Amino acid sequence: MNENLFASFTTPTMMGLPIVILIVMFPSILFPSPNRLVNNRLISLQQWLLQLTSKQMLTIHNNKGQTWALMLMSLILFIGSTNLLGLLPHSFTPTTQLSMNLGMAIPLWAGTVVTGFRYKMKASLAHFLPQGTPLPLIPMLVIIETISLFIQPMALAVRLTANITAGHLLIHLIGGATLALMNISTSVAFITFIILVLLTILEFAVALIQAYVFTLLVSLYLHDNT
Repeated sequence: MNENLFASFTTPTMMGLPIVILIVMFPSILFPSPNRLVNNRLISLQQWLLQLTSKQMLTIHNNKGQTWALMLMSLILFIGSTNLLGLLPHSFTPTTQLSMNLGMAIPLWAGTVVTGFRYKMKASLAHFLPQGTPLPLIPMLVIIETISLFIQPMALAVRLTANITAGHLLIHLIGGATLALMNISTSVAFITFIILVLLTILEFAVALIQAYVFTLLVSLYLHDNT
């Protein structure tokens, strides 16, 4: 209980050097490329989930939008596996760092915006001024729409960071409370432990849902610009 509440969110180091790059690269080992004529059950399940997700996410896109399929699938796999690995004891979750999430959100958002201005210039500019706007409100609405456009990557990053961080903090607090209550009241400690187990199951679901939401929003931004 004397441990700092935010100690698990500090960047891990080895011999004074940050090892975030190694942690970020680790999930790629969990998804090997198939090299057999007949795949095993794990690879078959992985391919089925990828096909199901890509089919659901790419049905709204035209041919230009579907060229982002590899990027979107890689994104959801990376965020989902990173979130799940972060639930292991004494592990580090890169997606709790706002800087990293901004590093993912800003380039992807900028890519969708540039794509929109390249292929749909008139439609992209039309988003800044809704049809039928009164003349005196035009400058104000243009400013508001411009601000809302630039807030999109910040919203992506903050949403992912806040949800993952909040779940880890709750698990840390309830786990510490369970240990403290074991010497005071066994029955209350058992109830708290059940709550901790249910919360952990919920966090596994949140880890996957947040990966899907992040990728889905990027996909919707892409759909609006292609």
